[in-house]
This record gives sequence, structure tokens and C-alpha cells, in this order.
Amino acid sequence: MIVSPPSLSWKSIIRQFESVVGRRWVLEAPEDLAVYECDGLASYRQRPRLVVLPDNTDQVSAVVKICDRNQIPFVARGSGTGLSGGALPTEDCVLIVTTRMTRILEVDLENYAVVVQPGVINSDVTKAVAEAGFYYAPDPSSQSICSIGGNIAENSGGVHCLKYGVTTNHVLGMKMVLPNGEVMDFGGKVVDLPGYDLTGLFVGSEGTLGIATEITLRVIKSAEAIAVLLADFATINAAGTTVADIIAAGIIPAGMEIMDNLSINAVEDVVRNNCYPRDAGAILLVELDGSQVEVRESSDQVQALCRQNGAGQIKTATTVEDRANLWRGRKAAFAAAGRMSSNYFVQDGVIPRSKLSEVLDKIKSLSEQFGYPIANVFHAGDGNLHPLILYDESQPGALEKVEELGGEILKCCVQAGGSISGEHGIGADKRCFMPEMFSPADLETMQWVRQVFNPKELANPGKIFPTPRTCGEAAHSHLYLEDNPDIPLF
Repeated sequence: MIVSPPSLSWKSIIRQFESVVGRRWVLEAPEDLAVYECDGLASYRQRPRLVVLPDNTDQVSAVVKICDRNQIPFVARGSGTGLSGGALPTEDCVLIVTTRMTRILEVDLENYAVVVQPGVINSDVTKAVAEAGFYYAPDPSSQSICSIGGNIAENSGGVHCLKYGVTTNHVLGMKMVLPNGEVMDFGGKVVDLPGYDLTGLFVGSEGTLGIATEITLRVIKSAEAIAVLLADFATINAAGTTVADIIAAGIIPAGMEIMDNLSINAVEDVVRNNCYPRDAGAILLVELDGSQVEVRESSDQVQALCRQNGAGQIKTATTVEDRANLWRGRKAAFAAAGRMSSNYFVQDGVIPRSKLSEVLDKIKSLSEQFGYPIANVFHAGDGNLHPLILYDESQPGALEKVEELGGEILKCCVQAGGSISGEHGIGADKRCFMPEMFSPADLETMQWVRQVFNPKELANPGKIFPTPRTCGEAAHSHLYLEDNPDIPLF
């Protein structure tokens, strides 16, 4: 990891930052820094040396240039809702926070495009175009508080990614500040520009290649009709089988979500809208959109498939208010977990839909083996699991055991032909498990890319990739290092 030179004069650095953004927007008091010591993965904490809050691209560029000249590591942070430690500060780093950059710079509906700063909240993009009959499709559960910059960094998904894709499918271009402070423009409103797809490269790079300061997003027309179905099942496996049957029937819903009994009761305790049957083993939420005829016919087919797999009640909502009511519990699931346990650790593995029942059974076995309850709530349509491991970090050794349990879940996902992350990113949390999924040659190639844009390793150091220091204790990691001593792990 890059560390600041010992002779660095922080007083001088602070004055330089203040000359760029103003004294008010450079934070150094311990009580101010404490606010930024972690992201949504609160199990890991590290206070930054300074927090700087720029307002525009020029200020971000100037701040990064100061870091570059003085070899100061920096980490970009948006709303701090990430769940992989992607915005976790490193020791003596400068945290560049984009929460002041909240302007929607352009709405160009003729070209189905909106240009925003990175601090714009996800749901505010849809609010800006809803009256004209458009919306922004990527919708993480935290969409009312998460920012577009963070969505770009982690390539976030959400309920609608089954039909409409994840963030990268809706980013047309961006203005980037590279780790040396240079400003570059990638992509634009014209689809399929010639040359390398640098926009696609930067989406999902988790802040290791630079900071996006202006993002051109693709918005789409709202559907003529939308229906949300809620079906309850005696078991989570029956709900999973129904998901596979719906896709096999040629129906592509806008989204399909499953919640198990533990999650159902947690959200009912919090939301209290009496929508989810507390005695159900699992519920399946299915959203259908399209023309009136298409939605009506698909709804009939989905209900038939649900009943075929033993569904109890089936509720259907078509109005905006009723649909929101059915979704409210699912959107509150992570927050509701805090009512069940003082702490929880969430993972983000992906598996083929055909492996849902098999992997869910393995997760249940691991829960029993390790002795920690696991609440399952996930994007069933694309196999993106979100097992929430409930624990109490005040118990000695609990976090270490939970980390081990989470790692075993990720291994199950990879062994089933899936991935260690679907939308939360790798960050600091899952970097030790990258060798479970990628070969030494794969990881080396990724490092080449990072070194081209970030040769001094100042931009979000220590994230994504395993290092001897961060992963030396993990069995799979030290075997990787022993077997491949010549592979550079920066």
C-alpha cells in the first residue's frame, strides 16, 4: 500500500485544499472524520486523514492533482451506502466526498439522456423525467439514498436488472478525473462510438481508475402497463422453482424477488403494512411491464405457474400506490435486519437460476454448521443472492467466524458456476476471494489495466485485488501466493 511521505506537511496540504474548495469543505476534526470512517459495511472502520468536499469537476481535478504531487492516497465516496467496503478509507488517505455534487446538468429527452453529477441520488433521476413519461431503470434497494457515482463505481443493479440490465447498460458516457488529475471525456449521447469502450471499463472499476464527475445516463420510456404479483409458498425452494419455470415459459419480468420467512417477519415488524403473510416459508414478488395485453397475458401465466408450484395466496397490484405497497417491504429488507440482530454481514454472490435450490440448501447447512441465522432476500430472476448473516460483534471472535461463513457462501456460488459479486462490488470485503474465481493470468491482466491509469496506486488503494498483507492469512490466498510467486499483487 502507498503511504504518504513521512516529511509531508499536512498543514501546507490543508491550506492547498482550502484554496480549492474553501475552508468549510476541508474536514480534519476527529468528530467530523468519524462520520466517514466506514461505508454501509460498518464491520470495517478506518478514519481518513482528511475529508475534502469538492463542488465540480475543476475542484475534483485540483484536489486530485494535490494528492498526486504529494503521493497522498485518496478514496472517492458518495453517499456511503456501499456494502463491500469500497469507500473504506485507508490510513492517512484523503477522502474525496461528492455529496455536494448534486446537480442534474442536462435533461435531453429527445436523445433519451440525462447528464448528472455523481452526488445525484439514484431515485432523483427518475423524478426529474417522470412527468415526461420516462424513468431510470437501475434501482438498487437503497435507491432513495444511494448516489449515481457510487452506482457507477460498483456497477449496481437492482430489481429491474433482470430485464433492463445493470448500471453499465445505462451509462452512455462520463467525464473522468484520472488519478493524476487530468480530465477526460469518454463516450457520449451517440451509441456505439468507435474505439475502445472506456466508459464500460470505468463502470465497475470501484474508484481504482479515477473519479467520474459528470455522467451521461440513458433513460427509457415508462411502460404502458405494470403489474406486481405477490405469491407465498411453503418453502423457499418452491419459490425458486417457480422462478425457473417463469423464465422457461419465455416470460421476462421486469424483476423477480424472493424473501424467506426470517426476512418476511423482519420487514412486517418494521413496515407494518400487513402485505406479507408471516407464516409463509417464502414470498415471490414478480413485476411485469409492457403493453396492456402483454401484461394481462403474462400475469395469467405467472399465476398459473405459481399455483402449479403450490402457491397459497396470490395478490396482484396495478395502481402506483398498490404496487409501491407490495414493494415497500422488499426495499426495507436490509434496514429491517437491524431489528433482528445488533449486527449483520451481507454477501452478494451470484448463481445460475437452475442452482437456486441447491445453493440455498447449502446456505441453510452452513447456517446450522456455524450457528448463525441467515436471512435470505435476493434478486431471484438473475440469481443474485443477498444472504444476511445475523450476529453480535460484541461476542469475542464473532466477526471472524461470520467472515469465514460468508467466504464459504461465496465459494458455493463460484462452485455452482456463479460469481462472488453481482452488484455490491469487491471492495475490501471480498478481495481475498478473487483467486477463487480468477486465474493468476486473469488477475495479472487486470493489474495491467489498473497500472495504466493508476501507476502510483493512489486511487482507492488496497481494493479489489488480494495482497499478501490483506489476504496472507486466508488459506486460498496464501496457496495462491506460494504457487504463483512471480505474479505481482500490488
